[in-house]
Amino acid sequence: MANSNVYPLAKFHFKVEWGGARAGFQDVSGVEETTDVIEYREGTTNVYTKIKMPGLIKYGNVTLKRGIVTGDFDESNWFSATVGTTPVRRTVKIMMLDDTGSTVVTWTLQNAFPASYKFTELNAVGNEVAIETLELAHEGILRS
Repeated sequence: MANSNVYPLAKFHFKVEWGGARAGFQDVSGVEETTDVIEYREGTTNVYTKIKMPGLIKYGNVTLKRGIVTGDFDESNWFSATVGTTPVRRTVKIMMLDDTGSTVVTWTLQNAFPASYKFTELNAVGNEVAIETLELAHEGILRS
């Protein structure tokens, strides 16, 4: 019999290990896998429809957002180290935490590197936190 006191995980309790000094992120999005669908029909078949087969897997870029902290240039430095050269690749782990802070699910991005870095929009009449955004390209996701 299933435990009736089990609740789904809250999406606001997570951590990211990305190889930078400070790892507190506000938002993680784009953890996504899809597969191409290959349609095929042999000319000698009596069936007038195509069969569908799974093709190559594609992974979406993952976006990390966090508040800008004085003297912390890890995101922009990683991006700058990658532009115009062989990418500086890292293994990035995104971990969902339970209410005790224990890791219950981990998504590991393989061979990740910065595809885009964005500094916050500035607004003299706003009162929001300054956010920097790092978009990561990668070569696969392992879930554990």
